[in-house]
Order: sequence, then C-alpha cells, then structure tokens
Amino acid sequence: MSQKQYEFIHRHPARAMSLRGMLRALWRYRGFVAASVIREFQLRYRGSALGFVWNLIGPIGTVVIFTVVFSQVMRARLPGVGDVYGYGIHVCAGVFAWGLFVEIVQRGLGMFIEHGNLLKKTNFPKSTLPLIVVLSALVNFAVSFVIFLAFLALTNRFPGWIALSAIPIIILLIAFAAGLGTFLGTLNVFSRDVGQAVTVLLQFWFWLTPIVYPISALPEFAQGWLAANPMTPIVAALQRIFVEGDLPRWDTLAFPFAAAVVALTAAAVTFHANAGDIVDEL
Repeated sequence: MSQKQYEFIHRHPARAMSLRGMLRALWRYRGFVAASVIREFQLRYRGSALGFVWNLIGPIGTVVIFTVVFSQVMRARLPGVGDVYGYGIHVCAGVFAWGLFVEIVQRGLGMFIEHGNLLKKTNFPKSTLPLIVVLSALVNFAVSFVIFLAFLALTNRFPGWIALSAIPIIILLIAFAAGLGTFLGTLNVFSRDVGQAVTVLLQFWFWLTPIVYPISALPEFAQGWLAANPMTPIVAALQRIFVEGDLPRWDTLAFPFAAAVVALTAAAVTFHANAGDIVDEL
C-alpha cells in the first residue's frame, strides 16, 4: 500500500467507513480483499477430505428437511396456500435470508478482535474488514440460494423474472447487517460483553421473525410487535416472492431501509470516534 493510501485511511476514517469510502477501499485494495476471502475458505476446509462439498451439503439438507420432511411427512401447511411445498419454501426463504444476516452480524462482532495482529500493523486498511466479512458471507449465501432456486426450478415453482426483485431486498439486508455488525463490532472491542449479549439476542430475534411461522398465524397484538422488527418485512418480502410468486410490497420496506441507514451511520460515527483507540484495546 502506498503512503498516500495509508494517509487516506488514517486521516479520514469516517470517509473510509462511509458507503462511498468502503466502495473506494474495495477498489483500491481489491487484491487484498479477494485474497482474504479466498484464504478464509482455504482455512475453513483445510484438512477436510470433502472440502467445499460441505458447503453444499448444509443447504441441500435444509431444503430437504423443510420441503420433504415438514411438507410431505409432517404435512405442514401454510394458511391459504394449497401448494404442498408452500410451507417448506416459506421456511427456506426465511432461513437462508436469516443465515446471511446472522453470519454478517456475528462475523462483524469479532472482526476487529480476530484481526488484532493485522490491525497492529500500520499498513493494514481497517476499512476493508467489513467488506471482507460481507463478501465471505455473500459467497456462502449464494451457494445456498442457488441450491434453493434449483429446487424451485426442478419442482416447477420458480417464480420467473419476479425472482429478480429479491436482489434489492438482499442488498438491503446486507446493508442493515453490515452496519449493525460493524457498529456492534466496534463496541465489542471495548466491552466483550457486547458480543455475548448479541449472541443471546440473536436467538430470540430469530423466533421474533416470521421464518418458521406466517405472520397471519399470530394474534393482532403480536403482529404489531413483529412490525417493530426490521427483519420482518425483509423476510416477508422474500417469502412473498418465492411462495406466492408476487412482487413484494415495496412500501413495507421503508422501515428496514431507515434501519439500515441508521445502522450504517452509527457504524461510521462509532468507528470514526474510536478508530485511534481500537488497536490499543486489542
């Protein structure tokens, strides 16, 4: 890294953590980011005979369990949906979206701590860490989601071009998760209780998100509480696309969009305020 690049990162940490700054960092350090993502996958499967195949077994198992076991064996059905695979598709769409969200948040929680040795090196571009986390999680999600889409195609349940409307929703999910993970990851450097608390919170958060059940199955007062969950409209939009084959109600995504903006802003401000002290705390 050149001296000019080094000075940009350390003199302007807020810009480096902004959306524009992160995209600029991705381009400037694209080789470093790509190498880091590849190295993570190599380390993950080192010593494994099956290697990357394990990355396929998990999603395949998830699809089989929810579409075959729950839908065919246990006869689970969605209210108002006659498709025998409706419940399985509903759950898979939510589970894969939630998996992407959780991986980014949890990896974000520990990204500064895990890379403590690198952060102590003056030429390490700190602002690329969230990008590495997001790209690594996105690769895992892409593998899982392609398997899910393949199942939909094989069973003649692929929604066609409407599936493209899932792209902006996934981008919104990533933005929210990246902002939240970076914000909490910065706080976690100074108080490790944050990481422990968030791990517990995510367990409750899963069940407060309509993944394994439809919102309509809940009483009205409970539906009101779920509306305060930014992940509810995101998951519901994906389920609408792949279960009903309809475009999402874009107006319902205004709240998670606002939550993503707040999360990203909080991440940038928190990192800017503490960038100089992070290394000292590690």
